[in-house]
Order: sequence, then C-alpha cells, then structure tokens
Amino acid sequence: MKAIVIGAGFAGLAAALRLRKAGLEVTVLEQLEAPGGKAIGWEGVPTGPTVLTLPEIPRRICEAFGARLPELEPVSPLTRYTWPDGRVFAPELNLEATLAQLSLQEARDYQRLLQAARTIYEGARDTFIEGAPPHPARLLRYALRDGLKAHPTRSLAALVQSGPYLTPFFLRFATYLGANPYRAPAVLHNIAWVELGLGVFHLAGGMRALADRLYALALAQGVQFAFGHRVLKIWHRRGWVEGVETDQGRFQADLYISAADRHFTLQWLGLPMPGYALGVSGFALLLKLSEAVPLGHHIYFSSDYRAEWREIAAGRWPRDPTLYLHTDGQAAFLLVNAPPMGRARPPEAEDYARLLLGRLAQVHPLPIAAWRAMSPQDYSLTAYRGALYGRAPHGLLGALRPGWGVAGLRNLAQVGGTVHPGGGVPLSLLSGWNGAGWLLEGGGLA
Repeated sequence: MKAIVIGAGFAGLAAALRLRKAGLEVTVLEQLEAPGGKAIGWEGVPTGPTVLTLPEIPRRICEAFGARLPELEPVSPLTRYTWPDGRVFAPELNLEATLAQLSLQEARDYQRLLQAARTIYEGARDTFIEGAPPHPARLLRYALRDGLKAHPTRSLAALVQSGPYLTPFFLRFATYLGANPYRAPAVLHNIAWVELGLGVFHLAGGMRALADRLYALALAQGVQFAFGHRVLKIWHRRGWVEGVETDQGRFQADLYISAADRHFTLQWLGLPMPGYALGVSGFALLLKLSEAVPLGHHIYFSSDYRAEWREIAAGRWPRDPTLYLHTDGQAAFLLVNAPPMGRARPPEAEDYARLLLGRLAQVHPLPIAAWRAMSPQDYSLTAYRGALYGRAPHGLLGALRPGWGVAGLRNLAQVGGTVHPGGGVPLSLLSGWNGAGWLLEGGGLA
C-alpha cells in the first residue's frame, strides 16, 4: 500500500514514520524547501519553538526504530520572569529554591496552584493527550471520574487569582495553546504542570535539530520527500480521497494524511470554513548577534497584562506587549502575541519591529547584527490567517480539539497542532504518530 503525507513539520514526520513502520510506501509533500514546519529556522536563528517539554514522546518515536533522541539538557531556572517594577522570578526545578523567591502568601499560592495543575493534567492525560480523540462515552467517564477536579464551571483567570505577580505568571501558560488567558477555561491550567512540574529541556541546535533528526530517521527508513510542492486540491468522491494535486503534478495513494493546518485541508477539499473564533497569532523578531550570549529564556511582562489582551481581542496589536525572549549563542528569538489576520489593518511590519526593538533595548540589550521580522502574514504560510493553533480554546467545549477524521472521508486523517491533542512540538508529534495509527487501524475506514 502507498500513503501520502502532506507537510513535513513535526506531525508530518511522525505520521510518515508510523506509516513506514507499518510497511507502507510513504511520500511526504512539503511546500517549503526543508523539513521542520514552523521550526524551520532562518540562517541558524529559530523561527518557532525553542525548548522541549514531554521529551518521552519524541524518545518513544526514536526508540521504535532503534534510534536515540539527541542529548537533552534540563533547563533550570526554567524561565526568568521580569515585571516593569523590577520584580524578578526565576522558578527552578527544585521546589524549595523556587519557593525561596516568594513571599509567604505567594509560596502558599504557588504550591496550591502547582498541585491543582498536576491534578488536572494527570486526570486529563489519558483522555485528552495520550488517547484517540474522545468519543461521548469516554468524555462521560472522564467527567464522572476527574471532571470536577478540572473546575469545569470556572475560568482560568478565576482559578489562578493569586496577586499581581503570580496571576499573570500562571495565566500565560494558556497562550501556549493559542488562548486569550482571560477567556480560557480552568482546564488549561494543566499546561503549567507540564513546564513547572515535568520540566523543560534544551537541545543543541534547537527544535530544528530535532526535526532534522526525525527527517534523517525517515530517510533511513525509506520515506520519500518532495519539497517545494504546494498543494492545490485534494480530490475526493463518494467518501474516498482519490489524489492530491500540487503545483507540480498529481499524486495518488491508498491512504492520505494531512499534517497541514486543518483549515487548509478543508480548503483543499472544497469544504466550508468553520465559523468559530481563531486563536492568537504572533509577531517574531529573528535576531543574529555579533557576540555570543548565554542560553536563556526570559519573559518581560507588560505594564498591564489584562489591557494587553483586551487590545488583542479587539484585533489591535498591543503597543506594550509582553516579550518572550530566547537567547542561545549568537542567535535570539523574540516573540509577542498578536491577533490573527482579520479585517483591521495591522501596522507595517518594519514599524512594529522597530517598536519591539526599542522595548527590547530597554529591558535586555543585545548586540544585534541583523534581524528579520515574522508577522501573522508570514505565519499564514503554515497557519490559517496566522492563527498558530487554529481554533481558539475558549470556553469548556472550546478546549476540545477537532478529531482526526475529516468529512467522513474514509482514507484520510487530519493530524497536527490544530487538531487533537493540540499544539506545540510534543503534542504535534503525538498527533502525527497516533493519528496515523488510528487510520491504519481503520479509524477512517470503519
């Protein structure tokens, strides 16, 4: 049997490996000229994710082929947080060292909220992360067993209310799934445990190095890659996909997996776009440095975090955004949250970039030799309207990601960060690997 995978990001690489392990001939179609998707990089500077959580997921994939994951270095402090008044908080892997930086009340709040995040994560893991997209019976079992522990009637903002510093600290984890944290459900608090409890890891060469390792593994297994192929249409008839048309020809197979943004897949199929709200986008600066700087992960909070998110919700670009800065040798990556592309006209990318460069110079001066901006327009190449995680995970049901099936097509699966189990490197890998397994086991054929 033959299979076609659309997209050579993390989900596509994992799906191709799973299909190849089952003995299928696999061809991966990718519009870019190299693997990695959002993590493809620019001349040694990262363009997307910078650190890894849940390393057991890529490790399991590598070990399925007798390979090893590249060496990972635990990061501690995890991230250094700075507020406009000069307050600094740098949580460590060691809990005592973390609590020593807090007041007595803050330490109580931190331990309470850390335990709440762990409870939600461990209760939800099998149903919403490791397993297939949950059907109603599984959702009911989860609701009866663990649902109340996830505070279903509360918002994230109400759950994590803990003073002027810890409140925005805990809120910002929901942005990792594309949420406006003031509109997110309390269940998204589980993300805090993944970083604060399970740890963050650094990989030499960043996430592009991980993509390259998986790509090399796929090549060694006989997966074929066709780079520079832009998909134009997915042909289907009577519940079956019959081929994929690209700007360089038509490809046919028995099974198909789209690891592209779900909205692009719907467009290629000629299906209507959903009417739900999209999650946030980002504006990034890719910085080449003239001198090497230490490895570091920094967040510089805005003067009014709630006001920043009101601007984004209104479709405006924040004038005083929270900065996420990753530094590593002679490269740095600066990211701020921004609204997805919409009706409002955004500022010119260069003007907004210079605003951010001015703010960066005030809080964290760097020896910048060259820079490049990435706006939502640029991210729209791999993310519909630049929304990095697809549907906005707002409200209790909004936190559920779409499943792997698409419009009843029996030989097609949709995987990646815009569907189950969610965005980010480890979950995208899990989506690709498990979604391909679901298709092979008849998930789309039943």
